[in-house]
Amino acid sequence: MHKYYVVFITVPIQKAKDIAEYIIKEKLGACVNIVGEVSSIYWWKGNIERDRESLLVVKTSGNKVRDLIDKVKSVHPYTVPEIIAIPIEVGNEDYLRWIDESLEISQGNS
Repeated sequence: MHKYYVVFITVPIQKAKDIAEYIIKEKLGACVNIVGEVSSIYWWKGNIERDRESLLVVKTSGNKVRDLIDKVKSVHPYTVPEIIAIPIEVGNEDYLRWIDESLEISQGNS
């Protein structure tokens, strides 16, 4: 498991702020960017669907990524929400330390 991740989550536009705030309040992510409106085209139940959604970009730790996925699934309105995590290989060390501090894992757990 990697130490840090960027997690992408698509959500209905009207739910973006609520889910982002839930992630922060639950300390599942240190930061969530809400990318306003994206066009999504995808297969669903044999049909091509088109939607307008928001994209959440979450920065989190390896210690929190599984919990983030599970808890967001429990509050997400979609049957099969897109929640994908990409490991951070290299980054600003000050920023990465800030992720630890924000998620309260730097007190001996990292």
